[in-house]
Amino acid sequence: MASGRPGRFITDQTLVYTFTRRALVLGGLQIGLGGLLAGRMAWLSIAQKDKYDRLAESNRVQSQLIPPRRGWIVDRHGKPIAINRTSFRVDLIPDRLQDPDRIIDELRGLLDLSPEDVKRIKDVLDKAPGYQPVPVAENLDYERYATISLRQADLPGVAPSSGYARAYPLGAAVAHLVGYVGPASVEDYKKNHDPLLITPGFKVGKEGLERTMEPWLRGKPGAKRTEVTAHGKLVADLTTRPEQMGNMLRLTIDAGLQDFAARRMGTNSGAVTVIDVANGNILAMASMPAYDPNSFSDGIGQSEWAMASADDHLPLMNKALQGLYPPGSTVKPMVALALLRAGVPASDMVVCSGAYRVGNGLFHCWRHGGHGAIDMHRAIAQSCDIYFYTMARRIGIDQIARMARLLGMGEKYELPFRSQRYGTVPDTAWKLAKYHKPWTAADTVNSAIGQGYMLVNPLQLAVMASRIASGQVLQPRIIGNKHYGPQGPPIGFDSEHVDFIHRAMRDVVGGGGTAIAARLPVAGVEMAGKTGSAQVRRISMADRLAGRAGALGTGGDWKLRDHGHFLGFAPFDNPRYAIGVTLEHAGHGAAAAVVARDVMTWLFAPERAMATLAANEAQWGGGISERMAAETARWDTAHLAGPTPEQEANPDPATPDAKIPPGERGD
Repeated sequence: MASGRPGRFITDQTLVYTFTRRALVLGGLQIGLGGLLAGRMAWLSIAQKDKYDRLAESNRVQSQLIPPRRGWIVDRHGKPIAINRTSFRVDLIPDRLQDPDRIIDELRGLLDLSPEDVKRIKDVLDKAPGYQPVPVAENLDYERYATISLRQADLPGVAPSSGYARAYPLGAAVAHLVGYVGPASVEDYKKNHDPLLITPGFKVGKEGLERTMEPWLRGKPGAKRTEVTAHGKLVADLTTRPEQMGNMLRLTIDAGLQDFAARRMGTNSGAVTVIDVANGNILAMASMPAYDPNSFSDGIGQSEWAMASADDHLPLMNKALQGLYPPGSTVKPMVALALLRAGVPASDMVVCSGAYRVGNGLFHCWRHGGHGAIDMHRAIAQSCDIYFYTMARRIGIDQIARMARLLGMGEKYELPFRSQRYGTVPDTAWKLAKYHKPWTAADTVNSAIGQGYMLVNPLQLAVMASRIASGQVLQPRIIGNKHYGPQGPPIGFDSEHVDFIHRAMRDVVGGGGTAIAARLPVAGVEMAGKTGSAQVRRISMADRLAGRAGALGTGGDWKLRDHGHFLGFAPFDNPRYAIGVTLEHAGHGAAAAVVARDVMTWLFAPERAMATLAANEAQWGGGISERMAAETARWDTAHLAGPTPEQEANPDPATPDAKIPPGERGD
């Protein structure tokens, strides 16, 4: 017997109901999907219209930043020191290069690149991030620039551009003052990913004022929009937003004096600084030898860099701020002021026999036979070491150190330079903290003549001269269009003490002292000053007995000769200008005094000073640029041609840098 549930009856009404329900569900889904599509289309076409318009336009329009021109750097009279000039250049954009070897080979032929240029480009290209432009050539003539521009479609990754390059009319004379510019580094770009930093042709300050004043000198970029084809060929220029030039930087420097001071140092290595005693303005701060900032800004080759790095005269160092030297006898006026302030009468006499014993040590005067009975005035004029040995022990090093600091030694000045070494003013507490040893009488004797632990930079010598001349705590200044507060207060010298020191320093130059050669050839203008010879090696008793003491300081190996210093001011009776000169290994302070004489003469009689300079440069082998060109040619001949068989068989060992021990002579 069959059994089961009763069968289901399907009627027409049931079929209609089922169909209608399914139709409603499917219709709802279709309507919902259509609504979503319509909403999305509305969102894209209305709300996102601007975005996709820009994306569409970017397929046919290119936008390029226009590097801003840097602000000029000018001297106190408005004479240009750093300017901009029109320049054509070619760069490579690594991300866009498809066949680097082929492209570089074609550029070599089109731009007449040297093998050194090709090697440099390949080396930089291997290390550069894809977004960073690699310089190929700068300062192109228009014909070569046009040739590259016309073939740009066939040279993917090559970016020719026209713009402005930095130029320094005075060349090496201002190198350590203003520095130079160059492409931004990868580290610079990573800080904020500013697209301007990777724009071909844009450069930032790398050294000197160009670097420290970068925010002031850099302008605001412009932009240029162009229409191109799918292959990158130019169709039309669209719109251009002009760039805004950076701010002008006016310095206190006198460009003519700066140039003269740099040139007057000739073949010497050292620094010259001139300060206006009326306001503390730095009128010149030259360090020589130096590099040519025009070459560095354009990008120097490996050979030029190797030559500068190997030069024992250190052209890459700003000696005015970074060089440290024993000041030698230039400190004797400062020590005399400390003696006067401590109550030592200027009339007190010391008998100079030529030698002075401290314990088991024997300290000598620069004049082997001695000066005989001598007072403070003659001791300054004749630079008697024995007088200052004796008197310094009477008051002690701490009083001398306080006076040294009052006059600017050991001080770091508020100047817009990245690096400044400020030397050492030693005293009892300093030695105990640094060496854990007590101060000795021998230390006082050495310091009294500017040797031993005492170190200064050349700018500090000029500041010391300006403070002695003015009796005021002058702070050196170099920015002309900056609002400064009033200069420092009076030092508090007794006027009679100041007059006494001024007269004694005048007799150094004009009264038969150690700097007779520094007399100014200008009627009615006298200069007061003080020479200093700073030893860089110890002279033994055997050397003295054999009569070699003087020759060891003034002759022989250049690095073992004495440094020569001079500080002074003029006019003597109404000081207006102060000067500090340091000549490395010049043998004697008299050499620095002659340079100071000519630089100071330029301020009062420029025609006479220029005539003297012309005669000197004829003997030196020309001006700065001519001598640098000759030196480069000699370097290239000696190094680019490769070593001779004799040189390969007998290579000369590198000469190590001479260490500078404490000395004792300070005349």
